[in-house]
Amino acid sequence: MATPAFEDIAETFDFLDDWEERYRHVIELGKAMEPMDPSLQVPATKVEGCASQVWIMPRIEAGRFGFQGDSDALIVRGLIAILHALYSGVPVGEVAAIDASAELGRLGLEEHLSAQRSNGLRAMVERIRLLAAAA
Repeated sequence: MATPAFEDIAETFDFLDDWEERYRHVIELGKAMEPMDPSLQVPATKVEGCASQVWIMPRIEAGRFGFQGDSDALIVRGLIAILHALYSGVPVGEVAAIDASAELGRLGLEEHLSAQRSNGLRAMVERIRLLAAAA
């Protein structure tokens, strides 16, 4: 059920030998992500439950889900980029059907992220699901 963009990330993770390389790749994904306009970084777009500052702004075009996101932490920006790959372009009605835990599990993130980062990642997924449901 994953998008081709997410499949590309999963394939890259399979190729990388250890977590340090994967961690660097997550950071690079975040650096490569288009920055969010600071004017959108407001309380209404802020994701609660994250140790870092995180903002997610939905973009629905032609019935397909997308979003802009940003964070003040590089690793979290990378996690946002991974979620962007997982959800962007998916029909809005199918967002809730994506098993984010299983898909992200393929990357081995949960075993290497701190408890706070894992909680923040779950908060971001929940926010995305709520935004899609409200669209």
